[in-house]
Amino acid sequence: MKLKKFLLVFLLTFIIIPTHTLAYSDQVYIGGDNIGIELRSKGVMIIGTYKVKNSYPAKEAGLKSGDMIVAINNQSIMSINDMVQVIHEHENDESIKVTYIRGLDKKTTDLKIEKEDSICKTGLYVKDSITGIGTLSFIDPNTKKFGALGHEIIEKETGKILEIKDGKIFDTSVTNIVRSEVGSPGEKNAKFYSEQVNGDVFANTEEGIFGNYTDTISNRKLYPVATPDEIQLGKASMFTVIEGTQVKEYEIEILKISDNSEKNKNILFTITDTELLEKSGGVVAGMSGSPIVQNNKIIAAVTHVVVDSPTKGYGIFITNMLEESEK
Repeated sequence: MKLKKFLLVFLLTFIIIPTHTLAYSDQVYIGGDNIGIELRSKGVMIIGTYKVKNSYPAKEAGLKSGDMIVAINNQSIMSINDMVQVIHEHENDESIKVTYIRGLDKKTTDLKIEKEDSICKTGLYVKDSITGIGTLSFIDPNTKKFGALGHEIIEKETGKILEIKDGKIFDTSVTNIVRSEVGSPGEKNAKFYSEQVNGDVFANTEEGIFGNYTDTISNRKLYPVATPDEIQLGKASMFTVIEGTQVKEYEIEILKISDNSEKNKNILFTITDTELLEKSGGVVAGMSGSPIVQNNKIIAAVTHVVVDSPTKGYGIFITNMLEESEK
């Protein structure tokens, strides 16, 4: 009887021990599509200050670029419209109480309101959203989560990563490409179709932007996911759009594989495809997120251009992006 109980306990214990499995699918749909991206911040970001009459009210209040305004007079602020409305409600006050985030700290200060031609002025330049283009990397067929870019989106004026409330990806059409030259990376230009939404964004991280793909998935091929130890030096392919909406495959060569601490510079590659080199001169802004395939497996996504040698670029292991998408 004791032996039977022991065996039962052992078997139950064995069954509930977790096995090492991937949270993401072992096959994904690859992207390559050029996408429009709009991200809305968690509050209103200060991107600069200006003089009002004979003073700088924002500077006097201790506010500076990169601060995120989250409340005024204890009323939550999520957008510029919110901010304008609250300020107008208190336009007869000499000052307003501003609650803001700087780094990991929440702070409060009094900001003087100045009037010019009956217009309330704060001495602040602000924004609450960022719009741009990039490339879709993958869609998980089981969860319909997507990943794009392979790196974070940074607010240009402050140089800081944008903490987002939400966002969306939408259709675009590439109109032309400014070629990359040594010391001067080029860029894609595109027409936006912001009403044709493909997905909702829930995260902006060092490994890329991630969200839920809401459009229909059609005419996409599933590719097995390669682990970093499967990646080899030598020939591979990059999928991206250089004209209109057509995703095309271009030849590249993997030059170096690194397991360094940088989250999104895991491989170094060079473009060898003559058509792509002729049209783009190398890696250009907007290619970030372009999936890289080797031996019929998705291995990485493009993240950066080597400025002094723009035919070369860096990529992030696709497993790093997939792991981040599940957090």
